[in-house]
Amino acid sequence: MAPTTSVPVKDQVLVPETLLKKRKSQEAARAERRADADKKKTANKEKRAVIFKRAESYVAEYRDRQRQEIAAKRAARESGNFFVEDEAKLVFVVRIKGINKIAPKPRKILQLLRLLQINSGTFVRLTKATQEMLTIVNPYIAYGYPNLKSVRELLYKRGYGKVDKMRVPLTDNQIIEEHLGKYGIVCMEDLIHEIYTVGPNFKQANNFLWPFKLSNPTGGFRTRKFKHYIQGGDTGNREENINGLIRQMN
Repeated sequence: MAPTTSVPVKDQVLVPETLLKKRKSQEAARAERRADADKKKTANKEKRAVIFKRAESYVAEYRDRQRQEIAAKRAARESGNFFVEDEAKLVFVVRIKGINKIAPKPRKILQLLRLLQINSGTFVRLTKATQEMLTIVNPYIAYGYPNLKSVRELLYKRGYGKVDKMRVPLTDNQIIEEHLGKYGIVCMEDLIHEIYTVGPNFKQANNFLWPFKLSNPTGGFRTRKFKHYIQGGDTGNREENINGLIRQMN
């Protein structure tokens, strides 16, 4: 049997205690990060499921509303009556002219509507007060009643949020949840629904949105923007025709 040789104590490599402690703390930190990542992954998976169910419920709600409207129109036509749609609650306002030589009152209203630049647009809840404001600034704006497609396209393509007074693109639902989660708005579809239906938290959701920066309309405006829309110009209330202008400017 071969004799065993022992390593002299002076030849052994001794690891400093501080290094051992550092290794242990690093291993503990890695384990904690892995646990946090797994927890976050599970939470995100559950959140995606909730968001998907909400989106499905919104689609069903929009479809039911459309079907009810079609059924009401048919019933009115069959009975020889006229179908009168509900008054619009939401308008989309675009500033199309006017930088210099604006009277103080219209200038102040444009500031309140957050329309500080030409081709900027915002959503506005339509009330008696806001209707009077829009009438005063009629020569400087084009507005109308956006449909669901327009609201969705604006938010997905031009949507920016106000984060610490900065303009941040809405590329992640996490941004929406951090600022509007306390109002039950945790994803883009929630935000679209709140804006389109003018929900109870419309003010908070709309204030979170940065005014939309739109492009010049494809093909340009019809005139030099001095006439009202019903007179062949571009300013004023376009009603449902605002959706065509949004397509041209988006």
